[in-house]
Amino acid sequence: MVTTVEKSVPVVQLAGVCKTFRDFWRRPRVPAVVDLTLEVRPGEVFGLLGPNGSGKSTTIKMLLGLLYPSKGRIAIFGRAPSDVAIKNRIGFLPEESYLYRFLDARETLDYFGRLFRLPPLVRRKRTDMLLEMVGLKHEARRPIGEYSKGMARRIGLAQALINDPEFLILDEPTSGLDPLGTRQIKDLIRELGRHGKTILLSSHMLADVEDVCDRVTILYGGRQRAAGHLAELLSVRDKTQIITDQLSRQTIESIRDLVLRLEHKDVLDVSSPRTSLEEFFISIVEDARRANVATSGAAGAGALAEFLGGGKAGDVIRRLESAADTSINSAAVAATPVRAPDEGPSKQVLEQLSRPRSEPTPASVAPSSDAPATTAAPIEADADVLRQLMGDRTSPKREASS
Repeated sequence: MVTTVEKSVPVVQLAGVCKTFRDFWRRPRVPAVVDLTLEVRPGEVFGLLGPNGSGKSTTIKMLLGLLYPSKGRIAIFGRAPSDVAIKNRIGFLPEESYLYRFLDARETLDYFGRLFRLPPLVRRKRTDMLLEMVGLKHEARRPIGEYSKGMARRIGLAQALINDPEFLILDEPTSGLDPLGTRQIKDLIRELGRHGKTILLSSHMLADVEDVCDRVTILYGGRQRAAGHLAELLSVRDKTQIITDQLSRQTIESIRDLVLRLEHKDVLDVSSPRTSLEEFFISIVEDARRANVATSGAAGAGALAEFLGGGKAGDVIRRLESAADTSINSAAVAATPVRAPDEGPSKQVLEQLSRPRSEPTPASVAPSSDAPATTAAPIEADADVLRQLMGDRTSPKREASS
């Protein structure tokens, strides 16, 4: 069940964080992160950028509690990253998809759902929704070991969402994906952001980050070199761009003369806008799909899973979770034996033990005629022990002494 996060409280806070790796003799060798301070606010998509060795993976590992900072403070939902109480609120897609190659997609998602203790019916419904969402519904029974890298990334993203996390950490989510898969993942990230998920995205693909992130920070040598909103960081303030419908050559020359006369500046470039190679590629693939061209790869991604974005199905699943929790608690209470405060052995058994050997056994406790005869001699019970068990605390020895 998703817990609402206050908008004023940052999901992630790093203050003066440093991480230095040491050698065998504890001597500092590699300063991986140096004096890093940043915040990730609720509901935003935050980009963590930098070349190889800039400290991105080290920062993510510290956020997950896998590494401890050498200096500084880290808080996730206001708690230490090592606090297990916040783990079920976080989803993580690592740079490499570490999945069990002999499990198929359904078994993989079911396994991760069990780790979060989701009820069986909820696991099944979420598995169906996620497989549809990442385009693997028709390849759900293939072993993960037979998947391409792009398909493995898709199922990796699905496992990161199985617990409906509030905070999602994505490390190179589009690695190994074709352009169509990359576009689908970017659309999914934007959709998750619109539904209130907080996302930390680490990637080398700057175009991907530019398309989906609200704010970014750029690391180099473990230090923060730039941070802020993309619109502010990428704005070119000494140029002006005008986009209009196609103009005649005569009109363009008139505009050029007007700019030169009024502003004393020349028009640097006049050209027709181009579509991106990504847009052109996707249009070709979509045309092939509409023509029903067969493929053994991932299918087109479906809509956002309803349990991630609310809606009727999300409400149904939440009710199922609540009902499952209630039934589990009721079963635990029913399975607990109820005993009287001073309940002792059965009185009927004690009377039978204390009865003389010659006394016949009552019909209520008589053995069946079909039962095999036994030749073992009956065991005589100690009279003192039996009196104590039946509540008579006065032994013969004490009576004699009195």
